[in-house]
Amino acid sequence: MSNAHGKQYTLSQLAEIVEGEVVGEGDRIITGISTLQGAQNGDISFLANPAYEKFLAETRASVVIVSHNSVDRCPCDALVVKNPYLAYAALSHYFAFALTEPLGIHKTAVVHETAEVDMTAVVGASAVIEKGAVIGANVIVGAGCFIGENTVLAEDTRLYANVSVYHGVSVGKGCIVHSGVVLGADGFGIAPGPNGWNKIAQIGGVVIGDNVEIGANTAIDRGALDNTVIENGVKLDNQIQIAHNVIVGENTAIAACSGIAGSTRVGKNCVIGGGCGIAGHLDIADNVHLTGMTLVTKSIKKAGVYSSGTAVEPNAKWRRNVVRFRQLDELANRVKKLEKDIE
Repeated sequence: MSNAHGKQYTLSQLAEIVEGEVVGEGDRIITGISTLQGAQNGDISFLANPAYEKFLAETRASVVIVSHNSVDRCPCDALVVKNPYLAYAALSHYFAFALTEPLGIHKTAVVHETAEVDMTAVVGASAVIEKGAVIGANVIVGAGCFIGENTVLAEDTRLYANVSVYHGVSVGKGCIVHSGVVLGADGFGIAPGPNGWNKIAQIGGVVIGDNVEIGANTAIDRGALDNTVIENGVKLDNQIQIAHNVIVGENTAIAACSGIAGSTRVGKNCVIGGGCGIAGHLDIADNVHLTGMTLVTKSIKKAGVYSSGTAVEPNAKWRRNVVRFRQLDELANRVKKLEKDIE
């Protein structure tokens, strides 16, 4: 990794941050962080997954973050911790490129006279802040963002460029909202009638808790009557759809391209893999883990790991399995008949 950020630390300084043990030279200078395969002299790397241990012996890193079980196999200085991945997560921020924004409101931004913008906030070029909006301390509203009427952005929240926040949305403290996110668009509420579909007014709002991160191009719809709620500590990946009146519990993480239909409640500390689909009006218990591409059509009442679908197979074998799948009902009936005859 290049040292474009210009930052450097001693190994002892990094060890103090993560409460780790130094095996080697504590005054060694570290200027970057990288993978085992891509590391160069001056970089710190990490070994958190046994699948990558094959790269440890030949790494060019100056230091590797390892657990006690791997320190004897480390070919360079080591930073020994209980959880290498968590230590890597903490140290990554010390090497991240620091984005700088000038304080104040850009001359091309449009801010309604009734909006409240804290003097420590940043409002970027061509941003629009509408009537009654409240922008808290140290908030950054990126270029081209739209903040609707009576929306509140609490302190230390950052919106990257081109985020759209509709009216009546509340975003908590310390949130990160990436480009292309839409908060508070109408939920998909329509009622069939003799002349086609009739739109239902979406009267509720969206409430985002503290320390929530929302990935690029994710959409969270406003509630039909009550609010759509994303609780504290939730982490959302890119291109996720969360429908009206959904509630996502604290510290739940949802990977890319997943969708949650209306009025479903997802519990706390859940992990939802990429491409999952959750039907509407369901309850998902706390501490549920859905593996990638899982389709949920009924409530899950107990914690645990759940999966659906079939793993990839060569096409010819997959076709044969599809035929057999279609025969399952007939086969089940035959088995029942045989059991009855035996009895």
